[in-house]
This record gives sequence, structure tokens and C-alpha cells, in this order.
Amino acid sequence: MENMNIVDLFFGASLLVQCIMLLLLGFSVMSWAVIFQRSRILNKAKKQITHFDEKFWSADELNSLYNETQKNKDNITGTEHIFYAGFKEFSRLFQINPNMPEAALDGASRAMRLSMNRELDSLEQNIPFLGTVGSISPYIGLFGTVWGIMHAFIALGAVKQATLQMVAPGIAEALIATAIGLFAAIPAVMAFNRLTLQVTRIEQNFLNFIDEFSAILQRQAVAVRK
Repeated sequence: MENMNIVDLFFGASLLVQCIMLLLLGFSVMSWAVIFQRSRILNKAKKQITHFDEKFWSADELNSLYNETQKNKDNITGTEHIFYAGFKEFSRLFQINPNMPEAALDGASRAMRLSMNRELDSLEQNIPFLGTVGSISPYIGLFGTVWGIMHAFIALGAVKQATLQMVAPGIAEALIATAIGLFAAIPAVMAFNRLTLQVTRIEQNFLNFIDEFSAILQRQAVAVRK
């Protein structure tokens, strides 16, 4: 008992508890992979927003900025893609009927919101998995613990006199499942909350840009009509 370690406890557990431990370890590994991947992508998205905001507000003409963006349209993301979608739709509708700028503005707004939703879907990818891991891992671990303890006491039923030394290894083996469940769940929940907050802030930046750009397009349409 004194020389027993986690590896010994794992191999001493029942097959079902071992499977549960491996499942939880797999959840943990996948969670950390998602955490690192999404953190990198979201940090890149925030930098892109800052970069394009500077580029947008320093541009002399929207047409020249649109032409520059169009040359690289297959690689643009974030607010740059929202700008491209909105300006493209506005220009198309305004050319069809310059006497109805309201229709062009409505079309541009719809195009920008559709583009924003696609961007958010891409940013949120795999983040719900972290919430799922955080929710179910403790219960899966608890199930392994209950099963392991039940298995240990059933084995002790055949013994006439049970001692603490006989009971302790079985209970310890079972409790490892709960510990691994918490090990998988706690980082997943913390990362889920942090990454979700980052996506919410990015979404707010997108919405702010759509409102600001829509106001600019409206002023431009009124100026053309005059």
C-alpha cells in the first residue's frame, strides 16, 4: 500500500473504471487542444480587427479601399470581410436604382450581418465542446467512483474480516476517476467562459463597425442624391 502510485491504482482498477479514466483523459487532451487552437485564432481575430480599423479610418476613399480588399477577397476575414460584403451589395443595389438609397442600405446591412454570422460561426467552432466536457466530466468520473467502490465492497463480501488496509486500495482506485473527471472539467469550464467572453467582445466590435459603416453609407447616398 505504501509503494502504490497512480499507475498502480489505474491498473488495479476494474476494466470499466479504467475505460472511464481513459475517456476522461481523452477529453482532457482534446480540451487543451481546443483551448490552444481557439485562443490563437481569437487573438489573431482581435489583431485583425485593430489592423483593419486603422486601415478603414485612415482611407481617403471607400472605393479605393474596396478595390484593394477585392484583390485579396479569398483571404480576408473579420471586419474586412464584413466591409467587403456590405460595400459590394450597396454598390450593386445603388447602381440598379440610385433613386432608392434606402433599399441599397437595407441590402448592405443584411449582407454585413450575414457575413458577421459566418465569421462568428467560424470563431465559435469547437468552443461548445469545452462546455460539454466541463458539464459531463465530473458526472462520468463520479460514475466511475461509484462503480469502483461498489466493485470493491462486493469483492470484500467474500472476506470474513475486512480491514482498512484491505478496503483502502479499492476506494483509492475508485476515487481516481473522480479526480480525473475534475482534472478534465475545471480547465474546460474556465476556458469555455473566457473564450465565450472573447467571442462576445469580437461580436460587439463587428456590430459597432456595421453601425458606423452603415452611417457612412447613408451619408454617402444622401450626398450623391443631392
